[in-house]
Formats: sequence, structure tokens, C-alpha cells
Amino acid sequence: MQNKKQLSLFDLAMIVVSLVIGMGIFRTPVNVAAKAQIPELFFLAWIIGGFIALCGALTYAEIGSRYPVTGGYYKIFSVCYHPSIAFAINCIIVVSNAASVAGVSLIGAEYLNKVLLDPASQTGQSKIVIAGISILIFYAINLLGLKTSSKAQNILTLIKLTMVLTLIGAVFFGSQSSGITPIFDSGTAVPATWSDYGKALGLCLIAVSFTFGGYQQTINFGGEVERAKTVVPKAIIIGLATIITLYMAINYAYVKVIGFEELKTAESIAAILAGQIFGPIGFSVLSVLIFLSVLGYVNVNLLSNPRAMYAMGEEGALPKFFTKKTKKHEVLIVSLTIFTILSILTLFYAQTFDKILNYTIFLDSVGMIFSAAAIFYLRKSTAHLDKSTIYTMKLYPLLPLIFISAYLFVTISIYNDDPNAALNGIYIFLGFIAIYFIGKFFKKPNA
Repeated sequence: MQNKKQLSLFDLAMIVVSLVIGMGIFRTPVNVAAKAQIPELFFLAWIIGGFIALCGALTYAEIGSRYPVTGGYYKIFSVCYHPSIAFAINCIIVVSNAASVAGVSLIGAEYLNKVLLDPASQTGQSKIVIAGISILIFYAINLLGLKTSSKAQNILTLIKLTMVLTLIGAVFFGSQSSGITPIFDSGTAVPATWSDYGKALGLCLIAVSFTFGGYQQTINFGGEVERAKTVVPKAIIIGLATIITLYMAINYAYVKVIGFEELKTAESIAAILAGQIFGPIGFSVLSVLIFLSVLGYVNVNLLSNPRAMYAMGEEGALPKFFTKKTKKHEVLIVSLTIFTILSILTLFYAQTFDKILNYTIFLDSVGMIFSAAAIFYLRKSTAHLDKSTIYTMKLYPLLPLIFISAYLFVTISIYNDDPNAALNGIYIFLGFIAIYFIGKFFKKPNA
């Protein structure tokens, strides 16, 4: 059935903005500053991250335009790859999203921890407990049904967008500087080389990639856009230009108000900006608001990921019990519960945001590389389509190759920084492939 073309230029641009701007921008600048060591590399990483996101978003938009189905990001793998690869990739995307929920809930816990507890009582364990309770609260809300959870989502999204714009205003309320000139330390007695700067950039891009994530979901809208050939690229460019502008502005505010050296080790950076604008009360109030905004990210993932697991259960990629619903509210009870358990297990296993970040982005990078590479298959298999009705990117195959190469660079950087996170990701991927073949072996021929 032909999808109804109902998304305008403005609609799609706003979808891109809402998909990308999450909670990472309230925490990851600390990681980027620590790895960059100097402001020039710090800002360069954000610019490069934006360009990579643009290459990826345009690639995914063409994939969605050439293969316009609901849930395209899930279904595209089964079309372009062997079923075992499709199964493994789809599973690690769910696991990666569960890790993202764990990581983002820790961001919120860092902020609320400072409001609820005195400095002597603030420990890593208290953050983990707060984060775990946050996930369980929204698990309970989602058990009440889609209507309740979607209302909560609308409120929390408005809080988040208002805060980003408010915090940028901190640049007009003074500045703080340690007076220390940042110096790049190569870790050796000799001056830094281009190789040293390249390694540092790769480490910066781990956190930057997390913060820019979300645009890959444009794959789901390529078949529902009016005049896709012209509207899709314009909407993506407008959306990402808006995002890059906001990110650069708020990062400039972080550096100016907090100071670059202090930013490397700071916590609750958004609340510090609020304190500069509104004083101590502003620090506490915004800490609570950011915690609520974090819950919005947790909630939207508890909304969306169980539906992907449900679809996999319907198509036989996962066992049928993943499709079980409650009678009263039609909640995907099995999928929702398992996704919540995955999130909490990741939280207690990794325990720190940095470890969760590496683990998440490694898994995410594998999914990104495979999904973006699908464009090469689709270009051939859908060559018969009317070019006037679909979006076809310019500079093909350069843009997808840049995107894939960038994420290969990120995976290598993660391995160099945290080999265990990378190896665990590889083991999980291979484990899911093994599960696929084991399941196929035991499945009856007539199943």
C-alpha cells in the first residue's frame, strides 16, 4: 500500500531536531573537553560530528525513500543482509538503546544527587540507585498504557527544549576563568604530533556521536514526505544546521561561564549555567528540571523499543511471547519488562557514564555501519524506481563512505580507549548470530 505523503518541509525539519537533541548535551561536553584538552580541538570535534551526522542523515533518508515501510530501520536489515546478520544487528540495537537508557538515567541522577544529598553523602552508588528508581518509575507509567505515557512525554519534551534555549543565555551573565592556558599533553616528553591529535579527536567523537545520535530514524520517513526529492535534503540540512548552531552555542556558554579547564572535570554543567543566571536557587531548580527531562528520554525509549521487539516477535525473529499484550491497556508487557531489565542490568554492570558511553557507542556504531551500507544494495535493487518520486542524494557514494569510515574510526578509538567495552560488543554480536543458528536448528521444519 502506498504511504500517504503528509510531511512538509517544516514537519521533517522539526522531526530531525526532536530526534537528535536529547540529554547528552547536558553531560557529554565534559567528556569531550577532557579528551580534547584544548578548546580548538573541542569545538572542531563538534563541527566534525555535525558533518558526519549530515552525511548519515542524507544516507538514511535515501534508504527510507527507496524502501518506504513502517519501521524501516528494523526491516531494512532483513532485506539487505543474511537473516542471521539481520537478527544480530536488530538485537544489538535494542541492547544499545537499553544501554543508552542506563547512561542517560545516570546523567539525571548526577543532577538530582546534588539536590537531594549533602556532598558527604554523594557517592557513585547513590547515583546508580536514583537512576534505577527513575527507570522503574517510567516502567510503571508505561504499564498504564500508551495514552498516559505519551502525555508524560509531551510535558517532558517541552521542559527539555525550553531549558536548552534558556541555558544559552548564560553567556550574557558573566564568565568564569581559571586563568590557566590549556595545553595539549601527548603523554610523552616530546611535543604532540598529528597522530596524537588524531587519537584525541577519535576519543572526542565517541561522546559527540552519542550526542548527535537519533538522525538515523529519518529512515522511517522517506516514504511519507511531500516532494521527497527536494524536501528531504532541505529539511535535513535545516534541521541539522539548527542542531549544530544550538550545540555550538551551548558549548560556547559552557566554556565561557565554567572555564575550559574546569569543564574537564565539572558535574551538573547545565545547572552551573543556571546558577550563573538565577543564583543558587536556579542551580537547584534546574537540576530537578534536567532530571525530569532525562526521564523523558527514558520514557520515549520504553515506548519505542518494546514495539521494535514486538515487531521482531511477530516476524519470528524473536520468540512469539514477545508479542504478548495486557488485556486492559494493551501494554506490550513481555517486551517492556525485558527491555527494562536490560537497562537496569546495564546500569548496575557498567556503573559509570563513561563505561556505558563506550559500550553504547560501540554497539551503535556496528548498527550504523551495517545500516548505512544498505544504500549500496538498494541503489542496485531499486534502480528501476522513478527518480522524480524519491530522494536521491548528491555526492554518492562519497557521503555514505565518509559516514561509514567515521564510525569505523570511532569503533577503533573505543577499542584503544576501552578494549573490554569493544570486546563485549563483539561477543554480544557473535552471540546473537549463534543464537539465530541455534534457534533455526531446533525449529521444526513446518514452523
